[in-house]
Amino acid sequence: MSVRSELEVLDREQCLDLLQTVRFGRLVFTEDALPAVQPVNFRLYEGQIVIRVAGSAKLRAASGNAVVAFQADELDPDLRAGWSVTVVGHAQLIFDTDELVELSGVWLQPWVTGRRLHAPAELPAPI
Repeated sequence: MSVRSELEVLDREQCLDLLQTVRFGRLVFTEDALPAVQPVNFRLYEGQIVIRVAGSAKLRAASGNAVVAFQADELDPDLRAGWSVTVVGHAQLIFDTDELVELSGVWLQPWVTGRRLHAPAELPAPI
């Protein structure tokens, strides 16, 4: 017989601490009136989730102030243990020059090759 764990609701600080331990998540947005899920690498910056976009639907979602969701997790199916953080809010492009300089370079490197000509997008942090 397996041991069952209780579901625990985490507060904002616990969620931010967990998000600091992983670099990969999923961005959920609407594309052509349908739900879309894209894997993204991310970083936390001043309590916000930041991703870098190349264009396409992710850029439209960020530049249109659209409602998006972000989810990151770390799960161990053998131990039946893990955590998941889900965030829902409005995505926004970053235009502030000082922020862009701080976020540029090696701080947020995409996994996939190719140029990222657009500013990083900022998503809300967990509440």
